[in-house]
Amino acid sequence: MGADDEVKIDHLPLSFEIPPENEDERSKRLEIEEKLLENPNKNIPLKELCKLALSDYGLVNDDLRRILWPQLAGVDVHSLERAPTLDELQSHPEYNQVVLDVNRSLKRFPPGIPYEQRIALQDQLTVLILRVINKYPNLRYYQGYHDVAVTFLLVAGEEVAYAIMEQLSTTHFSECMEETMEATQRRLMFMWPVVQFEKPELFEFLQRSSVGTLFALPWYLTWFGHSLNSYKDLVRLYDYFLASPMYTAIFVTAAILLYRADEIVKEDCDMASVHCLLSKLPDDLPFEDILKTSSKLYDKYSLTVIEKKVEELIRLEKEQRQLEEKRKRISRAAASKPSYSASKTWFMKILTPKSVIVTTAISIVVGVCAYYYKNQYLAPGIS
Repeated sequence: MGADDEVKIDHLPLSFEIPPENEDERSKRLEIEEKLLENPNKNIPLKELCKLALSDYGLVNDDLRRILWPQLAGVDVHSLERAPTLDELQSHPEYNQVVLDVNRSLKRFPPGIPYEQRIALQDQLTVLILRVINKYPNLRYYQGYHDVAVTFLLVAGEEVAYAIMEQLSTTHFSECMEETMEATQRRLMFMWPVVQFEKPELFEFLQRSSVGTLFALPWYLTWFGHSLNSYKDLVRLYDYFLASPMYTAIFVTAAILLYRADEIVKEDCDMASVHCLLSKLPDDLPFEDILKTSSKLYDKYSLTVIEKKVEELIRLEKEQRQLEEKRKRISRAAASKPSYSASKTWFMKILTPKSVIVTTAISIVVGVCAYYYKNQYLAPGIS
């Protein structure tokens, strides 16, 4: 991603407080633990594992995620590569930018951890990121990538986190890691047809506000890793995304907009107000309900249908922009053309007493010449 496309993301504090396990969570945890005991090497069949990750409470806790996230990502934990040292990667052209972003991500680490442990985690995160972009030169680091990487690092450890990020970088995040953000910006537009199909009045309001898709960019780039304040909500979302097809984050975004529809349409219909409202996610979003809605939307609308609608929206937007540019050109042309009143004012200004006398004299001479010409050359018999 080029310098002009860099996305500035300020880090929010992350709450690592985990409330006591409720009865439903306990029941789900026991179900998962039983399945791990039933299967050799603790490998749960993928289809079954995906159902567990998608259903209420996901994989419940980080102890289970440490075992099951690699399975969901297709990572073999028995054939992991050795991590290079930080010194070995310092020559990478993105090194300074990665270090800068990692140093700014302190709020994404658990509070109260010893200084030495925090420094070690920062170095591991830096190495993890540089390993991926060093191995795949076609992939470009973007600001926000480290928000995803730190989540896997905290749950799964350095080696497994790298293997997961390598896999996701070549699949789910590949568009985000292109040279420019053009593909990502277009992908974000996929939320509009879904909103339009489900709540036309909400879609019309959002389009009229000209809010665009920028508010959702950090959500998509980081799997909400930057925008959520609750660690528990965050890892629950990662359960869901790891078990879902690519671009599912778009449907989660649409589900959030639909859930907040009544709140949104009460806002002033202008870009600044709507962007301010949408860019900050409420702390009390019912994510289990939102994820159910997201899954229903994904099953309801094919990506082919959505893409055709996006092409139509892009075409209409282009036509509207061209029409607006034409209006501006006409307006500028009209402004530069002297009006009748301006010409009259100019004409009256040049009619000074002296100019009137000269004009009158010239008129008399022209009249005399015309009379003489008529009598001399237009008399009968002379052609």
